[in-house]
Amino acid sequence: MLAGKAGSETLARDTAFATVMIILNGIVGLGLLLGGVLHREQEFQVKGASAALAVLAALVTLSLALPNFTTTAAGPAYSPSQLVFAGTVSLVLYGVFIFVQTVRHRDYFLPDQEMGLAADEEAHAPPPSGAVALASLALLLICLVAVVGLAKALTPAVDEGIAALGAPKAVVGIVIAAVVLMPEGLAALRAARVNRLQTAMNLALGSALATIGLTIPAVAAVSIALGTPLTLGLGSKEEVLLALTLLLAVMTLAAGRTTVLQGAVHLVILAAFLFFAIVP
Repeated sequence: MLAGKAGSETLARDTAFATVMIILNGIVGLGLLLGGVLHREQEFQVKGASAALAVLAALVTLSLALPNFTTTAAGPAYSPSQLVFAGTVSLVLYGVFIFVQTVRHRDYFLPDQEMGLAADEEAHAPPPSGAVALASLALLLICLVAVVGLAKALTPAVDEGIAALGAPKAVVGIVIAAVVLMPEGLAALRAARVNRLQTAMNLALGSALATIGLTIPAVAAVSIALGTPLTLGLGSKEEVLLALTLLLAVMTLAAGRTTVLQGAVHLVILAAFLFFAIVP
């Protein structure tokens, strides 16, 4: 956004949308396929997954679909006051979800012993000391600065490569989302491979919520403070793919038990998303 290049006003939208599609169809789909091949069926807590999906559906609808129907600002965009509202509710929803996940209903996101999952399959490390927590916070901030610098250095190469291929600008958002989601994606796939689908779901859905819930307030603040244009509303094609993805996610997560079939369906939708992004 700060680079001010042509198409930068849609970069946040394209990245947020690509994040949802890659997680719900790519990471979840590949995890279900891999786990189904190795373990036939896998189980997870429906209550936790449903709670995460409900928050995610609300966030993406308010952030990426509703701007197409507002009239205060021209085009698929929010006015400054609407950006403030969207950013605020995104933070509120994400904050409430984190509270529910880690404090109020933590058991919703842990393996259910009644489903036959051994306790040691989801064993966690003991809580860190105060010194370790502060050191981790400092290292986190350093790594965030490094990521920003890396993104700044990679942006020209990504732009040039996509321009050389003649691909649409939306592909830039897909590349950014794929890079950002790589650590959580690999961790989720490793968890699915060893039959820890609960951990895989927590990682995948948590990454989607963090990306949307924190990106929208950040880009809204930058847009208002610096007066940079910000386009959030998706096109008709993207809205159809998003609605189909959310519908399939609800059907997949409804039973708490998955097989290779659900994984294959989600991967087909991911392939359709990637294909129509390159060949619109």
